[in-house]
Amino acid sequence: MENSIDPVAETLPPRQDAWLLRLFATAFAFTAFGLGGLLLRLVVFPPLRLLCPDLSRRQQRARGAIYWTFRVFIRLLVRTGILTFEFRGAERLGRPGQMIVANHPSLLDVVFLLGHVANANCVVKHSLAANPFTAGPVRNARYITNDESLEMFDRAAEVLREGETLVVFPEGTRTPRGASPRFHRGACAIAMRGARVVTPVVIRMNTRSLTKGEPWYRIPRQRMRYIFEAGPDVDPQRWTSQHPLPIAGRLMNEHLHNYFEMELGRDEPARK
Repeated sequence: MENSIDPVAETLPPRQDAWLLRLFATAFAFTAFGLGGLLLRLVVFPPLRLLCPDLSRRQQRARGAIYWTFRVFIRLLVRTGILTFEFRGAERLGRPGQMIVANHPSLLDVVFLLGHVANANCVVKHSLAANPFTAGPVRNARYITNDESLEMFDRAAEVLREGETLVVFPEGTRTPRGASPRFHRGACAIAMRGARVVTPVVIRMNTRSLTKGEPWYRIPRQRMRYIFEAGPDVDPQRWTSQHPLPIAGRLMNEHLHNYFEMELGRDEPARK
């Protein structure tokens, strides 16, 4: 009888970096993340609402709690060997009226950005406001839920004019595996109406994982490595001063799309 050989399996790299340990560590990390969200919702935020009646101060402290929770979670991911990362130019993020625009290759992108930009606002999926593990942080930090309504666009532009930093993922969802980012114009429409400056953050992964529709337990054969790089600032007035808003938004969206496509096409050394 001839041996049956799977040609796909032959092309896969061997499992490395203590694959089985990473699997258990990933299960532990996701459990910790869910429990952390419940802890914030049930233990941290209720007394905060009682002790801090001022809405602005309560929002700032809620975001501070999320910022430090995410930083601890990132450290857990690194210490348990799930991933490594490098963040270039983080000191340029967090300025008043700054919109941070990033591509969205994985589930952890928002964790890294909100864990490196203190007191940042963020446009998040509408479903997160109803999820029992994330509803508390989303509501108490007053993150903007993306229901694509005019009120959402107005609110996002308003917080930028008020001097907040706003994190936006123009794709609206995670980038499908094997595809390039495709930006919706909504982010540029918000920037035109409220941002003082727009800063692109390119997110690269040397091993894709936690993509759209991919379960947490399908961990990669090698340890994930993230590289975050803040790019050059973009002034929305470059387009608004010369074109009406619809055309300006389209031109700015094309500029950002081309920038991300070029940067993501560059070779990046896979350092461990």
